[in-house]
Order: sequence, then C-alpha cells, then structure tokens
Amino acid sequence: MASVRELKKDIDYLIFEVISDCFVFSNIHTENKTDELSVLISDAVEFRNDLIARVNHPDGKDNPKIVKAYYKTVGKDLLTGVDKLFERLSTLSAKKK
Repeated sequence: MASVRELKKDIDYLIFEVISDCFVFSNIHTENKTDELSVLISDAVEFRNDLIARVNHPDGKDNPKIVKAYYKTVGKDLLTGVDKLFERLSTLSAKKK
C-alpha cells in the first residue's frame, strides 16, 4: 500500500464506479422498478462511509506492523465488498431480462 491518501482515493473510485453502473443500468432499463437499485446504491454509500471511517481511525497506532496489517485488511475488505456489490448488480440485471 502506497499511502492512506491513495487508499481513500481507491475507495472513492471503486464505490463511485458501482454507483455509476447502477445509474447506467437504470437508464437502460427504464421500465423496471428501481427499489432494489436504490437499496444497492444506499448500501454502496454506507459501505464507502464505513471504509473511510475505518481508514481514518486505525488500530494500534503505536506499532507500524499492526497499522500496516490493518490497512492491508481494509484494502482486502474493499475489494471483496465491491465485488459483492457488482455481483448484486449482475443478479439484478439477470432478473430484469
């Protein structure tokens, strides 16, 4: 991990990609209900806020090894969480066909 700043930028970028894909989906499929889509977007925003809060308040500030492992865990959680959000959007897309 390069820096905390880069991690925050990665969080914002990936979450906003999920949200923009949700908006693209809603524009393409205008006849469908958007209730599930709005729930997905709000879950993405909550996930982003949770990750940013975790990045701002690391555990074990005195020990660099603990801090490095903590940020590595946050990075892994980011990737798995975004993957789950994209999977939810994909299943939503499959249901709408």
